[in-house]
Amino acid sequence: MVEKTSTPKEKQIVPISAAVADASSNQKNQLRSRNGKSLEVPSHGRYGYSAIVNRPDFNWPDGKRLAVYIGLNLEHFSFGDGLGAELCPGGPHPDVLNYAWRDYGNRVGVWRLIDLFDELSLPVSVLANSSIYHYCPEVMEAFRKRGAEVVGHGRTNSERQGILLEAEEQQLIAECTAVIADFEGRQPAGWLGPWISQSHLTPDLLAEAGYGYLLDWCMDDQPIWFSARNGGRILSVPYPQELNDIPSIVGRKDSGEQFAQMIVDNFEEMLEQSTKQSLVMGIALHPYIVGQPHRLRPLRRALQTIVAKRRDIWITTPGRIADYCRTLPEGIIQS
Repeated sequence: MVEKTSTPKEKQIVPISAAVADASSNQKNQLRSRNGKSLEVPSHGRYGYSAIVNRPDFNWPDGKRLAVYIGLNLEHFSFGDGLGAELCPGGPHPDVLNYAWRDYGNRVGVWRLIDLFDELSLPVSVLANSSIYHYCPEVMEAFRKRGAEVVGHGRTNSERQGILLEAEEQQLIAECTAVIADFEGRQPAGWLGPWISQSHLTPDLLAEAGYGYLLDWCMDDQPIWFSARNGGRILSVPYPQELNDIPSIVGRKDSGEQFAQMIVDNFEEMLEQSTKQSLVMGIALHPYIVGQPHRLRPLRRALQTIVAKRRDIWITTPGRIADYCRTLPEGIIQS
């Protein structure tokens, strides 16, 4: 991902606690080198290796094999401080150009996308910074009226949670959760860290805070159970970093047409692959990127391709995917 710090002075990265370091040192994979000596490779310790071709088979609801969801990132940024994606690098401080470019998404782009989702009758999951509720409440009200799922996405995308101490990260999660619960009447079930940022303890803290699934990991095309401390667990639902407009358009400088064609090619290929295994295909969007008119048009064409196959696929949300996984017999979803 391409990101920037809007002030010349970098925020000092806080080292992880000794307890976390001890836990990490105990989570080692034992490998054998050619001379027979063991090699210790640090591991996250959250899940084991599982080849997708060797797993128990299952279907999605109604016998469908490919689940497709859209994750719409609604993000609010600090002015003149903190992190943020860049349209043009190296701007003066305060960085008016890039701040205003991102703010276009909340003022204009998101409303164009709402029209598009309504036009195609597409459900959407909103991955929301909690500060969005106070900055542009009309946006969240519009999605509430449409019954959109809300996923916790931190307080603001001007900060990362992965550099925080345990108590600080607990507070960030608690603050974001409380705001969403206050406005929506229920706690979000899912979480995506701002900037896909996690500490060594994030899955533990999310499970202990009542979250059922997280979206930060892109290592699989099926949901995977993560182990958490004290015997807990939390589900990892696949979240895309390829079909994601920030790495594609901001990072690799792909055009809107290229990004849209990626969506179509990915969909058609996964639809064929799903005859062998049931799969999840996510599409990650940001209103300040694909909400621009010249990118919205090719995106519409790509989504029309998916909608044309509506009878063959499960168009859903990550929350519904997680709920369905819990109904499957133990051992079907790998850990």
